[in-house]
This record gives sequence, structure tokens and C-alpha cells, in this order.
Amino acid sequence: MHIDINCDMGESFGPWRMGTDEQVMPNITSANIACGAHAGDPSVMRRTIRLAREAGVAVGAHPGFPDLQGFGRREMDLGVPEVEDSVLAQIGALAAIARSEGITLQHVKAHGALYNMAARSRAVADAIARAIKGFDPSLVMFGLPDSSLIAAARDLGLRVAAEGFADRAYRLDGSLTPRTEPGAVIHDSAAVVERALRMVRDGVVQTADRRDVQLKIDTICVHGDTPGAADLSRRLRAALTGAGAIVQAVAAWR
Repeated sequence: MHIDINCDMGESFGPWRMGTDEQVMPNITSANIACGAHAGDPSVMRRTIRLAREAGVAVGAHPGFPDLQGFGRREMDLGVPEVEDSVLAQIGALAAIARSEGITLQHVKAHGALYNMAARSRAVADAIARAIKGFDPSLVMFGLPDSSLIAAARDLGLRVAAEGFADRAYRLDGSLTPRTEPGAVIHDSAAVVERALRMVRDGVVQTADRRDVQLKIDTICVHGDTPGAADLSRRLRAALTGAGAIVQAVAAWR
């Protein structure tokens, strides 16, 4: 039983600080690093890559909509070619800095509204998959299980990692409850850890109305901007290890 723990990181910008990357990094196995569109800047990217290298954590690109004000959580009406070009440019920017630090990228995980749009829109998912394949076909794409993201990647021959969110509420169809709805984010750390264990051990997640949904995952996300993320990530990793899971970066076994 293998599982990867990923976290969205490098989301500070200039003097503005987001998250507790230094405290969370030792507890995860894959870091999704913002590429300067929804968050991050070149200096933050380099600093976060160095943190990951020091902790032995795999590095991935975390491209989003070019929307600093909305933190990439607002849907944008971009054309499909624009989405592909933007994602490609963002991957390339992070990869260039990573290369200068002696690091190669492991994966790509779209951010926020771009991720959610691609999960349900095959056209957007195809654009992201083409950008990834065009840059480096060995990269792993992270996406919601059984979503358009996973299908698009597989159809282009890319490796995939199905992703679960222990701190997010789910709908019966396996999609995430929008953040605009009450209860979309779960703040009880004990409940988050228990949900993660059920996802990994049993392949299920419970909806808000207490119905189980099948959810087979390879990687589980901890949000770095969640209050108490460092403690939560530490507890989550300890619980998974205690349950017999091998916690390891996804490219090592997927």
C-alpha cells in the first residue's frame, strides 16, 4: 500500500507570505510549486525548490490561471490554445529554475479553478495534457480520479496519479464541493486524518450527507495555506505510516 502526500507550495509573492512551507515540507513527499501565474515569483520558486531539495521532496509544477488577485480560484474564459500556452510557459519557468538547482520535475498539478475546470471539461484537460507532453512526456499528471484530467493524460500516454483531498468535502459524483458552499473545507484535523486513512485503506470518502463514494487514489493533498497545516501534515504522515502505508513520492512506485 503506497501513498504520496503532496502540498501546494511556493504561493508567496514578493513581501506577501502565504503558508508555512518550511514547517510542512519535511512531512510531505511531493511539492506542487506555484509558477508565477496565480501565485509565486522567481525568487519564491527558487527558494521553495531549495527547501524541497534539502528535504528530499519531489518537485512538481503547479500552473494556474493568471489571476494573482483571485489566487487562481476564479474561472477565466480563456481559449483552449491560451490555456495550453500558459501551462507550457509556467512549467518551463519552474523547470528552468529547478534545473539551475540540479532538480528535475516529477509532476504537474493544475491549480484551483483551472484544475476544477479541467476535471469536467475534456477540452481544457486536453490542453493541459498537451502542454505536459510537449514539454516532457515523462512527467506525471495529478488529477481527480475518473475525471477528464486523468482520461486526457492517459490518452496521450502520460503517467497519472489520482488525487484525493482529505480536507475537502465531496459530492456524490466524486467531484469537490465548491469552496463557495458551506462546509467545503474541513477544519477538524482528527476528521481530516480519519478521512485520509479511509481513502488510502478502503478506497472510499464520505460525502456531506454521509454516503460513501468510491475513490481510489495514489496521492493525497494537504493545503499549505490551511491553518495548522504543519501539524496536520505531520499527523497525517504518522497515521498513514502507522496504518502500514509506504509514504513515498509517486514517481518512485507509480
